[in-house]
Amino acid sequence: MAAVIGWLALAFVVSFLLGSIPWGVIVSKLAFKKDLRDEGSGNIGTTNAMRTLGKAGGAAVFVLDFGKGIAAGALAAYVFVPAIAGVEVDATTADGQALLTAFGSAGVNPAALAMVLAFAGCTLGHIFSPWLKFKGGKGIAVAAACLLFVYGPVGFLVEIAVFAAGIALTRCVSVGSIAAAVVCPLLGLYYYGGQWVPWLIILATACVVVWAHRANIGRLRTGTENKIGSKKK
Repeated sequence: MAAVIGWLALAFVVSFLLGSIPWGVIVSKLAFKKDLRDEGSGNIGTTNAMRTLGKAGGAAVFVLDFGKGIAAGALAAYVFVPAIAGVEVDATTADGQALLTAFGSAGVNPAALAMVLAFAGCTLGHIFSPWLKFKGGKGIAVAAACLLFVYGPVGFLVEIAVFAAGIALTRCVSVGSIAAAVVCPLLGLYYYGGQWVPWLIILATACVVVWAHRANIGRLRTGTENKIGSKKK
């Protein structure tokens, strides 16, 4: 029991630390001699980097942030899940009985938990980076990258399609981001149907991502949100 809990905790902590690396700040300071937090909207993500650092700077921030999600998902899939699967369960011991009791139902599958904890960890680490006094970006790039492992290629492509459709219809990156966050737990019902604890973690993480866009939502309501191709308001 303790071994499984330990691997699950490690999956979250490692993913959180990966997600917390503020590549937007690092790239802007090292390559452009400015702090991305003091430029444009002040956000450390790709959209603000593209607007204030140019295409090269924005692309660098995107690739590095996307890489955080890929790393978190890969570690969960190829390290933490196999480690959990390798834990021997002896039903004759108290520890074995506790493990069977806790994870005996499909609703609390430890392998699924490891995957979604990695997703939650890297996303929350990006939004609440301890290196930036628990402030950060909005989590879209890192979350989408990790979903490549959590949902697989098809689920990942659905998320990208929703994101792209939102932008195409409104010319607002924030609309695509919010739409992708809203669809995320709906896809979770398909991929983790019946596994309620992993699904609730996905739902909670998606809600935090939407919350991180609260300023964008306010501007969308007032019609002052920035659109692609228009001058910054």
